[in-house]
Amino acid sequence: MSGTGSWGLAKLKDGFELFLERAGLSEQMAGLLALVVFAAVLGILLTLLSILLARALTAALKRFSTGTVTEFDDHLLDMSVPRYVARIIPLVIGYRLIPLVLRETPELIEGAQRLFNVFFIILVVRIARAVLIAGRDTLNDMPAFRDKPLNSYVQVASIVLYIIAGLLLFSLLTGKSVVAFLTAMGAASAVLLLIFKDAILGFVASIQISANDMVRQGDWITIPRYGADGDVTEINLTTVKVENFDRTITTVPTYALISDSFQNWRGMQESGGRRIKRSILIKVNSIRFLSDAEIEALKQIRIIAPFIEERSAEIKAYNHERGLDGSMPANGRRMTNIGLYRKYIDLYLAQHPGIHTHMTRMVRQMPSNELGVPLEVYCFTKTTEWVAYEGVMSDIFDHLFAVHTFFNIVIFERPAADDVRGMNSPLPTE
Repeated sequence: MSGTGSWGLAKLKDGFELFLERAGLSEQMAGLLALVVFAAVLGILLTLLSILLARALTAALKRFSTGTVTEFDDHLLDMSVPRYVARIIPLVIGYRLIPLVLRETPELIEGAQRLFNVFFIILVVRIARAVLIAGRDTLNDMPAFRDKPLNSYVQVASIVLYIIAGLLLFSLLTGKSVVAFLTAMGAASAVLLLIFKDAILGFVASIQISANDMVRQGDWITIPRYGADGDVTEINLTTVKVENFDRTITTVPTYALISDSFQNWRGMQESGGRRIKRSILIKVNSIRFLSDAEIEALKQIRIIAPFIEERSAEIKAYNHERGLDGSMPANGRRMTNIGLYRKYIDLYLAQHPGIHTHMTRMVRQMPSNELGVPLEVYCFTKTTEWVAYEGVMSDIFDHLFAVHTFFNIVIFERPAADDVRGMNSPLPTE
């Protein structure tokens, strides 16, 4: 404030103090009461000034934001940045008035000035952090940055701000230089590293995750070790939040995505097809050559009839060239029930509307085991949406389980009660 303004306020304070003395108060009591009243009045006036400035700045920023394309100014309003900035001028005015208000108690001036400096440092930190968050939210609105771990970078910047503010506050309150404090803390660096271990590991992991594009917000990931199976909702400095499909939230350390194995389903979702990889177990003793009558009966199945015709002609020509009359089925080539069933599955998948035609599709026979011979269905659906995917897969296997009896094969299952009851029944003969 100008010298004239300070002199005018000093005259006003002195006049009020003189009025109290004439009212019968002692000089000491009048001075103390005048100090309290004067400080309270100034505090109220500065508060009113802060409110008026906050309203003016908020209104001005709102008018400015309506004419801009960027959302940054809108996010500044959401973070109440004008209200924080409006406090700077009253704080500076109050700081300049400290020597005047405490003129009779000069020993309190330095302490009051330090207190105002503490308020000023805290205010600057709040403004800087609000601007950082507004910048993060602005970038999150952009498609290019929406899936980036911006929270981690904001948290690192916030930690740096807090450390700088802490150093300044320590120097301000103790009267020691920041260099001396840092020198003393050098011996405790191991302790600091231990305290901030998770933050340091998380920061490094966030950089690696972002640089290698390992995980984005919205990705579906599976981490069996932590029981996480769902969509990533947040990536910050120390944790990754996963909303599981049962609506529970699993919190995973950020560095675990670097140190441990996890499965990211983003590639499947972006490809437009989701894999089906499931086996049907065929009992070995039900696998056999088909008779001519059985082959003729299977020709009634429309999608496999052309294949049977073609394969029958091929087998007949092969056996005729080698003089094989078919009296011994093991001699020459014959069609088997499992072979035709395998081909039928492939043809059925080829014409199914839910199966992706431009991705790998095959039905293969896997090595036999104690449960039988697995026929593995390997293909991709046209949809990646979970419910629709399960519907397509269930529809396919409903049909395959129902149609297997036409091929005279048996699907393996562990003995049920009726199987045990029928163990003494005579075996069927051909």
